Parts: sequence; C-alpha cells; structure tokens
Amino acid sequence: MTAGRVNRRLQRAVHSEQVAGWAFAAPAMILITTFGLIPIVWSFVLSFQKSNLLAPERPFVGLDNYQRLADDPLFRDSVSHTVLYTALFVPLSVGGALLIAVALNRPLRFIRLYRTAVFVPVVASTIATSIIFLQLFDPNFGMINWVLGGVGLGPYGFLQDPDQALYAIVTLTVWGWIGFNVIVFLAALQGVPRELIEAAMIDGATPFGAFRRVVVPLLGPATLFLVVWSTINALQLFDEIYFLTKGGPLFSTYVLVYYVFDLAFQKGLAGYAAAVAYTLFAAILVLTAIQLAIGRRMVHYSS
Repeated sequence: MTAGRVNRRLQRAVHSEQVAGWAFAAPAMILITTFGLIPIVWSFVLSFQKSNLLAPERPFVGLDNYQRLADDPLFRDSVSHTVLYTALFVPLSVGGALLIAVALNRPLRFIRLYRTAVFVPVVASTIATSIIFLQLFDPNFGMINWVLGGVGLGPYGFLQDPDQALYAIVTLTVWGWIGFNVIVFLAALQGVPRELIEAAMIDGATPFGAFRRVVVPLLGPATLFLVVWSTINALQLFDEIYFLTKGGPLFSTYVLVYYVFDLAFQKGLAGYAAAVAYTLFAAILVLTAIQLAIGRRMVHYSS
C-alpha cells in the first residue's frame, strides 16, 4: 500500500461523521466511565472483601458478606421499611398524578398557573422541601397539628413517632415527585384522539366508562413507564431520610440505601455495605424485569 493511499484513507477517516461523533461523545464517555462504570466494578469486587476504605489491606472473604445478610436484623428491618415505603409511594404518586392530570387537562382559566404550581416541587431542592415539611410536621407549632387540633385530633409526633415517621416521609416524597408524573400523564392525555372518546359516547358509554375503557388503555405506555420509574426511585430513597430522621426514631425509617451509607461511612464496613448495595441492585433488576414482562402483556403501543 502506497503512502499516498494511506494518507487518503486517514484523511477520509478524520473527516468522517463517525469520527466526529465519537469525538463529541468522548467527554461524556470519559465521565461515565470514570464516575460510573469504574465505581460499579470496584464496588462489586469490594463486596467480596473486608474493607473500611482506609486500610490498605482488603482480605478476600468470598461470599461471607452476602451470607451475613440472612442473620442481620437491621438489614431485614431496612428491607421491610423499603418495601412498605415503595408499596405506598408508587400507587399514591402514580394514581394521584393521573387524577390531577385529568383535572388539569381541561380548558380552565389560569390553567398554566395550575400546571406550573404542580410541577414546582419537582424542581425544588430536596433539602428545601424537607425543611418545609419539617416545619409542617412540628408537634408543637406545625400547621398540620394546628389544623388537626381544630377538629379535636392530635397533636401527633409525626417524624418523632416510630409508628408515624415512615408515613410522614411518604407524604413528603409523594408531594415532591407527583408533579413529574402529572406532566407525563398530561402529555399522554393530550395525545389521546378525541374522536375515540366521542365514538364511545355515541355508542352509549358514560364519561367514566369512556375514560376507563378508552383513555386508560391508551395511557398504558405512560403508566408502565411511571410505575417502573417510581419503583426504582422509591427503592433508592435516601435524601429525605438522611436530612429528617437519620433512620430514626428507633430505626423506624431505616431503608436500604441509608443502611448502605451507615455501614460504609459511619461504621467502616465498606465491604458489607457493598454486598447490601448489590443485593438491592439485583432486586431492582428482577423487579423491573417482572414489571416490564407484565407490561408487555397488558400494554399496547400504537404504531
């Protein structure tokens, strides 16, 4: 091969769209690899070691970290709290968002103001919304206890009560995330052909019947996406727990991600924490696969 032919091939390669595309994608790929893929692989290796992240010695312990999970009562409590939180958060945030989206999918006055107000909590910082609810849930001066006191109820401890703290966290997070679900449902509702609803009404369907048999099936793809996304989001609850309760009172709000943080950075059990993290990761993968498999049978996508 002559030098001229090599130079021409190099010039074509340099000026090709593929090289330009890889060049533009390279910074993002470097960041993802450095702060995403490498930590994932490193933490997986760490889950088979005994480490506190400080000592250079990291003896290999095999599956001991995973075997310890079965005899760890705090891990079992964290799992139960995470499951309970997810079972409450997902239907409340998705179902509530559908109702609000239907209400906002009408030609009302100031409709843009209402839609903006619903979405504001999503873009607000978690710490800001947590501070607001910390004041609302205050047992002595909070507005919620003041309202309940007006009808002869309370006062309640909410975040200070082991029987109420997790439900208070559910209230906070549903309020904070429901706006995202509302926007997705609004977009899906506006894509429903009006002619189908009118045809159902002509055939004798009631407004509720047309909504249940025409609109809800057409919202299937959006609903499946929000259920999967909300489930993954719920299983990774951390910020609100860290700021408001630190897993208390009496470990009543210990969830899995906070338990991982506590093990790794407060108790120095990084290897065991990595095992807990990968157990959660496996659970998320399995649950997501089940949801998608069920959704594949129940959800139909239009061409």
